[in-house]
Amino acid sequence: MLITLARVFGAIFIAVGLLGFVPPLVPGGNLLGLFPVNAVHNLVHIGLGAWGVVAGVSLAAAVIYFRGIAIVYGLLAVLGLIPATHTLFGLAPIHGADVVLHAVLALIAAYLGFFSSSSHPSKPAAHAGA
Repeated sequence: MLITLARVFGAIFIAVGLLGFVPPLVPGGNLLGLFPVNAVHNLVHIGLGAWGVVAGVSLAAAVIYFRGIAIVYGLLAVLGLIPATHTLFGLAPIHGADVVLHAVLALIAAYLGFFSSSSHPSKPAAHAGA
């Protein structure tokens, strides 16, 4: 299941990144009028999405992907709260509604990568006798 979810997350990130380049969907620089984006922001989404699609080849890769996403998006959520860093040092806007979205994505990814039973391989059964 984690492998499929990595692919789904990846596909969604790629779609969101591509949609950020469609001018009618980005009035005033906000995707769907809500999430601030720019070209760098969109390219990051596409890159993280490609990583997710590639991570969908194995359980180990999917676990690493979700752990990475949890850390990256957790950091982005915190940086988005700080006025001096809410534009990621002038590279990409990560403030406003993005903070909440990044925090939610970090929590979901943390659960999937660190806490779900899918992210922990089952222990082999002990062999009877010696």
